[in-house]
Amino acid sequence: MQPRKKIVILGGGTGTSYVLRGLKYFPVEITAVITVSDDGSSTGRLRKEFSTPAVGDIRKVLSSLSTLPDEVRDVMEYRLKTYSDLNGHAMGNLILTSLINETGSLKTSIQYLSRILDVKHTVLPLSEDFLTLMGETVEGDVIEGEEEITFAHRKYKSLFYKEQPHVLPEVISAIREADLIILSIGSLITSVIPNIICGEVVDAIHEADAKVMYICNAMTQPGETDGFGVSDHVNVLEHYLGQGTIDVVIASNTKVSPQMLVRYETQEQKNPVRIDYENIIGKPYELIVEDLMTTADGTLKHDSMKLSALIFSYLMR
Repeated sequence: MQPRKKIVILGGGTGTSYVLRGLKYFPVEITAVITVSDDGSSTGRLRKEFSTPAVGDIRKVLSSLSTLPDEVRDVMEYRLKTYSDLNGHAMGNLILTSLINETGSLKTSIQYLSRILDVKHTVLPLSEDFLTLMGETVEGDVIEGEEEITFAHRKYKSLFYKEQPHVLPEVISAIREADLIILSIGSLITSVIPNIICGEVVDAIHEADAKVMYICNAMTQPGETDGFGVSDHVNVLEHYLGQGTIDVVIASNTKVSPQMLVRYETQEQKNPVRIDYENIIGKPYELIVEDLMTTADGTLKHDSMKLSALIFSYLMR
């Protein structure tokens, strides 16, 4: 019997969790490497109070990889509604924070919760450290903290950590042994790049025999990627990875109704990411374009099963 192919996916919470919802059903071995510098919402409050790495994105990924009934996953995602300090906290965040306090390790806490949720794959934090994401704007200003970086609506020349990150050795091993390395959909600035501003991670990607795949966002992120086309996303990633590192890019060409586009533009300041073929012709990476989006629930998001089937098909070439 052939061993299962190994996929390493680097990302953050919502985007990566959408990919994993479908990918977990395919005969592959997945390692999800998740950023830990989120300092907003429930995650940020717990991080500040208990001096722990951020747990929110990890919670989302564990929920998506769980093989238990939806009701159990709903409990993980449930946010408390109360007048006390508990208001707004996600139950999964509280569970993970409690486990960290008991075990002293985020990695061990994830392993415990993975068993409880019957997760068949591996979830790893990028680091066990308390990391603070920093951004230097094109004007030379330095902005501290992931939430501030997002809400500042500035263009960034570089991103880095305030502290020296200690990347988990298991992360480096997984990347080196992978058959496919995926840079996930999700916030370019705060979900994907935080994984690749660590020299050890970049070195491991270059040392691996695996192809490097980027799943491009379908919509721009306000204040981060306004006006970006597909090639702009790749250029930013390769600013950190090195030119020619990405082998294949997946982009969606789903036709979206004018009404939905107007709603996204007016309510969320988001626009479609243009597939700028004129800037991609001659580039060393392969571009795969498919109809990958769904609006079934009234919002625009990647169809996890369609996307996962495309990933698996590429992997098995």
